[in-house]
Amino acid sequence: MIHSLFLINHAGDIFLEKHWKSVISRSVCDYFFEAKEKAVEPENVPPVLQTPHHYLISIYRDKLFFLSVVQTEVPPLFVIEFLHRVADTIQDYFGECSESLINDNVVTVYELLEEMLDNGFPLATESNVLKEMIRPPTILRSVVNTLTGSSNVGDKLPTGQLSSIPWRRAGVKYTNNEAYFDVIEEIDAIVDKSGMTVFAEIQGVIEASVRLTGMPDLSMTFMNPSLLDDVSFHPCVRFKRWESERALSFIPPDGNFTLMNYHVSSQNLVTIPVYVKQNICFFETGPCGRLDITIGPKQTMGKTVEALMVTIHMPKAVLSANLTATQGNYTYDLATKVLVWDIGKLNPQKLPNLRGSLSLQSGAPKPEDNPSLNIDLKIQQVAISGLKVSRLEMNGEKYKPFKGVKYLTKAGNFQVRT
Repeated sequence: MIHSLFLINHAGDIFLEKHWKSVISRSVCDYFFEAKEKAVEPENVPPVLQTPHHYLISIYRDKLFFLSVVQTEVPPLFVIEFLHRVADTIQDYFGECSESLINDNVVTVYELLEEMLDNGFPLATESNVLKEMIRPPTILRSVVNTLTGSSNVGDKLPTGQLSSIPWRRAGVKYTNNEAYFDVIEEIDAIVDKSGMTVFAEIQGVIEASVRLTGMPDLSMTFMNPSLLDDVSFHPCVRFKRWESERALSFIPPDGNFTLMNYHVSSQNLVTIPVYVKQNICFFETGPCGRLDITIGPKQTMGKTVEALMVTIHMPKAVLSANLTATQGNYTYDLATKVLVWDIGKLNPQKLPNLRGSLSLQSGAPKPEDNPSLNIDLKIQQVAISGLKVSRLEMNGEKYKPFKGVKYLTKAGNFQVRT
């Protein structure tokens, strides 16, 4: 199965490696570095690369690459899911997944990797189980370990490992019992020059933060579950109940976890929240061009569009941009040829506009293709697909917990062609 794991930073430096079988030379990563150089963005690096003797399977999270080396054919999604579990576990233990934090806690990270994979096969990937085996580092615990010579590794087998519910530890107690769920949707869309939608789909996830005493049994129902296509669940969800009633029934893990991932592929169900009026042109005569972009709300369900940002990868011939923004600020990086317009909140009464001239390299031919616009945005308290949680109930315990559901829509790969 998984032979080795390399952690690579944004600059392309390997700062951590772990081998579960024999040691594989770092030179195997050269194939990955070649693919990284060809990709425009880090997210565009192919997740699966074939080499003469290995398969390289990678993910990109928090400006870090998690690169696994596999010697035999395996289902790629199986390895990708495990790599995401590694990143989630590091984030859960240390607050964020960054190079500096991993280097500061490198011993704990190696201990976690040793428990999560056994001889190349996933073993313990649930955060509850891992925290009983390897206690999360704290300042007090670090001082005690230094003075006594002890470690963070527990001396007892986790109680969850021996039960039929391995994702939840026994004897959980809280003063405040609460269960909060975040429904987060990402819009992937391509809009052509005339404003028509060429492609649109929604990737959704339900993130949970559950801190409940005892062994609660939760059930969640939706107002319109029929719009969900490809659905994947946390192992705690009873699949038969979903098949028969389209309801989620589960005994939750303790803490933060991903309850469900879903996909909405019907294009008529995907609403585009903003429209873009744009005109980017390069003149045949003279080393210059013009840019004019206006953005307005389209279908936002009465909510405000926030964190609005436009990113444009300009042709290499563009030397500078002399623009005027009616809202927000713009920057143009001469090295990467990337224009970023940070708008912020979208005001429907006064639409933001960016216009001005582009200076091209003298003697350079006119760019053949106009650049595309990449849109980033957030809309609070709305799921753009229309998905809504209608009821959240708890059985098995007598107390009444605090419950809540929040919605968030944001842009994934949202591209406007010019």
